Amino acid sequence: MTKSYAYDMMNDNELFTEAGEAVLDDALRSPDDDLRAQLDKANAKADDNYQKFLLAMADFENYKKRMQRDIESIVTSHRRRLLARFLPVIDNLERALAFDSGGGDKLRGGIEQTLRGFEAVLASEGVKAIDVKNKPFDPNVAEAIGTLPAPEGVDDDTVLEVAEKGYTIGDELLRPAKVLVAKNAG
Repeated sequence: MTKSYAYDMMNDNELFTEAGEAVLDDALRSPDDDLRAQLDKANAKADDNYQKFLLAMADFENYKKRMQRDIESIVTSHRRRLLARFLPVIDNLERALAFDSGGGDKLRGGIEQTLRGFEAVLASEGVKAIDVKNKPFDPNVAEAIGTLPAPEGVDDDTVLEVAEKGYTIGDELLRPAKVLVAKNAG
């Protein structure tokens, strides 16, 4: 059985079935309606893609910042290790200068020049010796390796001798000083 349609003269775009139901005839549909629907769909898709793009860009910026921090951390760690490896060389040069063999001024001059060269390199990298002698013992920058009887007028826990210098790099400890601390007997 075929449906019959009645044409409504009052509204050129609508057809009705015999039961009075409105039917939109594709032939009578406006081309603007199809285009508008396609445009709305395309705009929604474009908005969705733009939001995904913004999220991807934010993730990428966070990734770049995280990678930069990781690289800086690795470089700083390796730099600290390399500089710390020079410290025993400086200690040995200072010990050689402290030993008085009673001669060899040329040798002594060469050792002093070498020591000054190492100290200049370390200073250019921000490495500084920690001055702890005759100051109260601070476990944050020094390691007590022994005690000595406190001389008169010297308080307990005062650093009397430095066995090995301590160093900082910037505001961070590179190596603690090894010290002998005053203790009163009693």
